[in-house]
Amino acid sequence: MSLSLLAMAFGLGLLLNAAPGPVFAETVRRGVGGGFRAALAVQVGSIAGDAAWAIVGLVSIGLLLQLDALRVPIGVAGSIYLLWLAVDSWRSAEHEFSLAEPADADHREGLVAGLLLSLMNPQHLAYWAAIGSALGSLGVTRPTFAHYAVFFAGFLASSVVWAFVMSALVDRLFRRLGARWARLTYRACAVALLALAIAMARELWVVRSAPAQTIPGTVGQR
Repeated sequence: MSLSLLAMAFGLGLLLNAAPGPVFAETVRRGVGGGFRAALAVQVGSIAGDAAWAIVGLVSIGLLLQLDALRVPIGVAGSIYLLWLAVDSWRSAEHEFSLAEPADADHREGLVAGLLLSLMNPQHLAYWAAIGSALGSLGVTRPTFAHYAVFFAGFLASSVVWAFVMSALVDRLFRRLGARWARLTYRACAVALLALAIAMARELWVVRSAPAQTIPGTVGQR
């Protein structure tokens, strides 16, 4: 049972991490200009935010369901932050920049960006609230602390693995395209971040208009 639970948690974690979303776009944007470490900083920040949601969700599913009232304010803050990142990405494409990473590069901004993007994603409320159903599919009707610990370990392991894989891919693929393509990538990320901000705002509007319905959304998007 523990091995099955660990494998399921690892798989669900990969689905959450690999799904295109704000963290994905921001990782590409910062990785193009800063390389592996800049991309990894965003991923590490996102892992910290995901871990915070996971702890809240796994420790008390009931508490997480009560936090559903915060979906709108969290979503609004997230939409505004995505808009700011979109504008910043578009402006960055207009400036001259080097693809060579400085030896003393400070990646704290990327770390903070990843953390905020994760914490301000209202989809995590639905994702972690649904973990009870996922455990039930394995026959765990009364989860114990051990079950939650195994699930968290599997999820965290998949997040760490994906962080390094994603950062390496960005560093190997995007940074070798040259400055011209890097600027195009910045603009593409700006458009993607803008689209995600609009999509998040639209979904929040639907949720407010039909609070009693289950809204099909991109629960796993990062």
